[in-house]
Amino acid sequence: MVGYVLILAGAPIGQVGDASPRLREALETADVIAAEDTRRLRRLASDLGVTLTGRVVSYYDANEVARSKELLEELLQGATVLVITDAGMPGVSDPGYRLTRLAVDAGVRVTALPGPSAVTTALAISGLASDRFCFEGFPPRKPGERSRRLAGLAREERTMVFFEAPHRLHSCLSAMAEAFGADRQAAVCRELTKTYEEVRRGTLAELTGWAEGEVRGEITLVVAGHAPEAAAPDIEDLADEVARREATGVPRKQAIVDVAKSAGISKRDLYNHIHSA
Repeated sequence: MVGYVLILAGAPIGQVGDASPRLREALETADVIAAEDTRRLRRLASDLGVTLTGRVVSYYDANEVARSKELLEELLQGATVLVITDAGMPGVSDPGYRLTRLAVDAGVRVTALPGPSAVTTALAISGLASDRFCFEGFPPRKPGERSRRLAGLAREERTMVFFEAPHRLHSCLSAMAEAFGADRQAAVCRELTKTYEEVRRGTLAELTGWAEGEVRGEITLVVAGHAPEAAAPDIEDLADEVARREATGVPRKQAIVDVAKSAGISKRDLYNHIHSA
């Protein structure tokens, strides 16, 4: 395979100082730079003191399909193509997936320049469980579709991360409170890493009330997963436990009280079951 390569470049999500030295080098040397917003790219390059020597083309939602095919041809002709979005990693709720799929299918080497991610940044500072999580992107804009999507996630046990536009935040939180329960814990992370970074934590009901006012900026939502209810204890197992304690010399009455308390059931129910057997 020749030396062509597709580079997926992670861009700072707020602070330009988060840009890596590798990103600076790749911006200076790439043959083609496909940018979600070419003006933002040039602003980033200026802030980094980088001179773009490659050809700059636009690569956004409306032209992604056609432009991906053009960029694949560039790759197959030996060009190094760098894809960069406004913030974060290409392909994660941003253009990039289609070209990556075409490149992989064509045997083109694909690599990434890791960068800041709103998903993992919000997850880390949310205060919610981070050992298992899923990223759900932007909820559907239409209320009916959004309600159906959220209903399907109501019993998702992993922590969930969403993106949302600020003007839809209140209605989205309200729909989440209805689908997941008003007491479900969540965090609204706004303007991550930027000057006015803000994290609001609380129940979905509390956050819905807060979001009735004007909210601005880039929004990432983190919502706790569903906590499954503990299975009810098997009363036969509890009766066996009472018998085991009796065998060690514990009086039956005391054994029933202790076992019922530890299992969270009525001692009368356990007593009646044992004496009716």
